[in-house]
Amino acid sequence: MKLFHLHFGKDGGAERFFVNLLNSLQEHDVEQTIFIRPDRRWRSEIKGGVEIHEGIFRRLSISRFFLAAKLNRLLREQKPDGIMAWMPRGSRFTPAWPKCLKIARLGDYPPHLNYFTNIDILVCNTPDLARHVRELGWTRRVEVISNFAAVRAGLPISRDEMSTPPDAFVILGVGRFVRRKGFHTLIEALATLTNAYLWMVGDGEERMNLIQLAKTSGVSDRIRFVGWKSDPSPYLAACDVLCIPSLHEPLGNVILEAWAAGKPVVSSRSEGPTWMMRDGADGLLFDIEDATGLGRAIARLQESPLLREVIAQGGRKTLASKFSKQSITDAYIKLFGDTVKPN
Repeated sequence: MKLFHLHFGKDGGAERFFVNLLNSLQEHDVEQTIFIRPDRRWRSEIKGGVEIHEGIFRRLSISRFFLAAKLNRLLREQKPDGIMAWMPRGSRFTPAWPKCLKIARLGDYPPHLNYFTNIDILVCNTPDLARHVRELGWTRRVEVISNFAAVRAGLPISRDEMSTPPDAFVILGVGRFVRRKGFHTLIEALATLTNAYLWMVGDGEERMNLIQLAKTSGVSDRIRFVGWKSDPSPYLAACDVLCIPSLHEPLGNVILEAWAAGKPVVSSRSEGPTWMMRDGADGLLFDIEDATGLGRAIARLQESPLLREVIAQGGRKTLASKFSKQSITDAYIKLFGDTVKPN
């Protein structure tokens, strides 16, 4: 099987899954050619054998036309079985190529369907996302295939390196610093806790606002802004709990990574986590932007090592039963191997 991938996203959880899936498909002897932005931090993590082409795809960019010409030439030469477009930008770049299956993988809610003119099948990573595109008027095929997490056995970062007391309870937040990620709620919750430290792995437009909120909340001395890390596994290995405080979260790929690392998860009742998790079984849930509720959930884990272990074990079981690497990879291989071509 031979696949082309069109991916022009930025750094984040979706990009980590892109690399994970590429590498897993490579292990299954799938030939792959990818088009990505230049200078991606995660390029070095892609296994050998993947043919990589770099270029800028913007609506008003001359390089867009050179990139499109290269893509069409390679399609004629290599004759792939399928094209996988990642998110709306990759979908807009997908040509009306009639000789293979064209699939768009969605990890967020598109505002309209204009991007997907040349797409045969939409793959959504949650049932709610599939419902959304149907409500927008999508009448072609829809499949729900979720994500998996690569298990990285990295060494935990030391508390000394993070200027954190060895007996402190460490809360981890991972993601882009944008309003919808809800990190303001996490900082507000930290102010209700004692002997708890917060490590923030990420960066983005809200960084200065979050730093200022930490000051006004009186918790600056207990927050460590780590910066962006393409591999957060050393921080996951060292923390006591991962928190997802999002106002809007289509899936929450870092939840899978925390489960793989054997860590308990506390999440807001946003779209993806409420589908993935069962409150009290494999995670603890709180209402969106409820800093008091979040603080109570974290305090329960802080006070009970037994509850931490129960929640972590539940996460491992959910990961193995619903989000395994083998099952997700098999689902994509089956989809592209489908002999029923679109009309």
